[in-house]
Amino acid sequence: MTTIDKTKPVMITGATGYVAGWIVKRLLDEGLHVYAPVRDPGNAEKLKYLNRLAENAPGSITFFKADLLEEGSYDAPMSGCELVFHTASPFTTAVKDPQKELVDPALEGTRNVLESANRTPSVKRVVLTSSSAAIVGDTIDLLGIPGGTATEEDWNTTSSLTHQPYSYSKTVAEREAWKIHDAQDRWDLVVINPTLVLGPGIRPTATSESFNIFRQMGDGTMKMGAPPMEIGVVDVRDVADAHYNAGFTPGARGRHIISAESKSLLEIAEILRNHFGDGYPFPKKELPKFLVWLAAPFVGLGRKMVSRNLGYPWKVDNSKSKRELGIEYTPPEKFVVDFFQQMVDNGVFDR
Repeated sequence: MTTIDKTKPVMITGATGYVAGWIVKRLLDEGLHVYAPVRDPGNAEKLKYLNRLAENAPGSITFFKADLLEEGSYDAPMSGCELVFHTASPFTTAVKDPQKELVDPALEGTRNVLESANRTPSVKRVVLTSSSAAIVGDTIDLLGIPGGTATEEDWNTTSSLTHQPYSYSKTVAEREAWKIHDAQDRWDLVVINPTLVLGPGIRPTATSESFNIFRQMGDGTMKMGAPPMEIGVVDVRDVADAHYNAGFTPGARGRHIISAESKSLLEIAEILRNHFGDGYPFPKKELPKFLVWLAAPFVGLGRKMVSRNLGYPWKVDNSKSKRELGIEYTPPEKFVVDFFQQMVDNGVFDR
């Protein structure tokens, strides 16, 4: 059982990121003092949304200069903190060099943060943002799991540098985190494994892989049909609550799948059409899998990825998050609409 003193500062990496923005908001709203190491503390434009949150909350925020790949750069911002959130890790599938752009930042960044934790005697708990991609590599992998439903006991064993490199980066980073944790006995590690995170961002102009999917639904890219793919989805605000509860629930331990429901891309499009009507070219049908497979190289997808992920049911067990972190999931009908509405408000689909 680990009890965190809320009068002590809390450190969070990647504070300007999509998920982290909502974690920072929750921490500030609870009156906590947030230490936020960022690449450039002098970038007022990038930090203005976090500063605005602090101006309207009882908590406060202090920025430090740090870099994921710079050893020791987290020592100063971690000093005096009992709780550390490590959220910083790239999320993109459009990469030229997966080792340099995905694996190195995820793996070396995790090492740097946790080695700082080893050097910082005040640290009692680290909450790591991993991913369900560290649990399931390809949807077809679920066919080999009893009941076809993944739990926190499962690990991704099928991703690599050349196939699903993002999923591979999350897997090796989380495994490294557990290895470093297991070699010491002062601080404990609690891991959050979300599925596809959706919902509005604190920084409304931020982009992510989630953003790209929704943009394609609204700009006509998918008007001929949606790929027949099913994914787990979850509200970014629920993911932030899961992190907060993982930090401050004394008995929290281990990994936690964070997922509201599984939806096909077509079902997501239908939620959008039900709310926004036919003013946007949302897909109305699913494309045949063989057509997506044929077109895959021309739209930046791997044919192996299409073969192993399209047309299979996605099932994960979220009961641990409900039971141990007290998460009550927001229905997709709300966060899907909220996400698209923010994009509309920001002129993403101006035409």
